[in-house]
Amino acid sequence: MKNLTKTKIWLAQTRANFLLLAVLLVAIGLTYAAKFSNGEFDILNAILVLFGVVSAHISVNLFNEYSDFKTKIDFNTTKTPFSGGSGMVTGGYTKPGSVKLAAIFTLVIAFIIGLYFSIVSHWSIILFALMGGLIIVFYTNFLTKIMMGEILAGLTLGTMVVLGTFIAMTATPYMTFSQLIPQEVWLISIPPGILTSLLLLLNEFPDAEVDKGGGRNHLVIKLGKKTAAYIYAFGLLVTFGTIVILPIAGISSPWLYLALLPLPIAYKAGLNAIKFGHDTKKLIPSLGMNIMVVLGTDLLVAISVLIPMI
Repeated sequence: MKNLTKTKIWLAQTRANFLLLAVLLVAIGLTYAAKFSNGEFDILNAILVLFGVVSAHISVNLFNEYSDFKTKIDFNTTKTPFSGGSGMVTGGYTKPGSVKLAAIFTLVIAFIIGLYFSIVSHWSIILFALMGGLIIVFYTNFLTKIMMGEILAGLTLGTMVVLGTFIAMTATPYMTFSQLIPQEVWLISIPPGILTSLLLLLNEFPDAEVDKGGGRNHLVIKLGKKTAAYIYAFGLLVTFGTIVILPIAGISSPWLYLALLPLPIAYKAGLNAIKFGHDTKKLIPSLGMNIMVVLGTDLLVAISVLIPMI
């Protein structure tokens, strides 16, 4: 790692390999926007939305890394391919002050883009931007200490990304709030939100003891790994149950059932979390499966909307 270029260092620092989540969430919102826009679809606005959401995701990653360095959590975590920090600050590749400055800079970019869409699309976008910004800033140092980190992160970097993208692409300034989002879009935004929460929840298992020493009090610490594992499995059940119900209820196209393809992997990940939650080495495959489930399901939801339009 000694010969890392600055580009590779900052790609690792921003956790660029995890930014695909933001891209896929935006993709869900964009495909639904295309479905309901009657042929009117602004490519430049779509790119701008994507840039804003990715900037927000980078910001929360950097704030988290900065906080974990300051609280010494990253010096004691068990590194896995999916958790334990990037190692860039603790390894001396980046400076804490630079990471904090980059976190603020990317947050400002995301907020400015949100402000733009609150003017050209609908004022409600500023509410999304403000709530997202507050959760980004307070996620690590406050929300993870009151058992709200997973839930609110799932709401903002999940459900709200889908809904906010849809509003930004389809709304006009004088729409009433009840006109903004069709029932199908409201309901389809639930599974991505749950999956984002579950992604964070399972990734907390390996670091629970170290996190506790660093002052955190998230769900895994408060409830214990066994109970948290059952919550994880239940969250998967609700996610895929929602996907099953929507076409039956006539709300979504049967193409949505494509998003059930990751279900066998989800079943195995949930089962392994319950069986091996206390054994990090045996849990690591489940962390990988969890990421496959989250990204695969989000991707297939977007594809399921796109196929009927082709």
